[in-house]
Amino acid sequence: MKKVYHAIKYFVLMLLSSCYATTKSKPDNAMDTQKTENTSFYSFKMQTIEGKEFDFATLKGKKVLIVNTASECGYTPQYKDLQKLHEAYGNKLVILGFPSNEFGGQEPGSNQEIASFCEKNYGVTFQMFAKIVVKGADKNPLYQWLTDKSQNGWNSQEPSWNFNKYLIDEKGQLIKYFSSGVKPMSEEIISLL
Repeated sequence: MKKVYHAIKYFVLMLLSSCYATTKSKPDNAMDTQKTENTSFYSFKMQTIEGKEFDFATLKGKKVLIVNTASECGYTPQYKDLQKLHEAYGNKLVILGFPSNEFGGQEPGSNQEIASFCEKNYGVTFQMFAKIVVKGADKNPLYQWLTDKSQNGWNSQEPSWNFNKYLIDEKGQLIKYFSSGVKPMSEEIISLL
């Protein structure tokens, strides 16, 4: 019965999310706000899925694709395309995966279970992080920055489901939001690299 409930909930949420635009870009006329040190993309330090600290300052000069992931989602096969994107464009694009359990409880595992799943099923070698909250009152500070236009300069779109994507440019500025339906190897993403 629980699986039927989750399937119906997933279907309804997918119908609702399809009503919204699939991408959102920084408007041409958007003013670049002066970012203080505490709201700079490069000021973040986060824990990897292996439990090590990762300093975002090491990402300067590269584009970054941030993705909220889940192991039991209809979009989970996107791990395969994310890995292909990493292999094809890793010299200029860094992919950061953030497991979260906010959408249909589709990421119930521990960090160790998630890491094992990603490696075993999809050969993931791009950087994965410890599970975080990406939506709501307890949202991780990185996702607060990604979804608060007073911090990132223009975007307020929270993830609407698993595998939403945020593209950061070489200067640490958020330039594009993609919904779950935009595949990692799509022209929409590749054309911006």
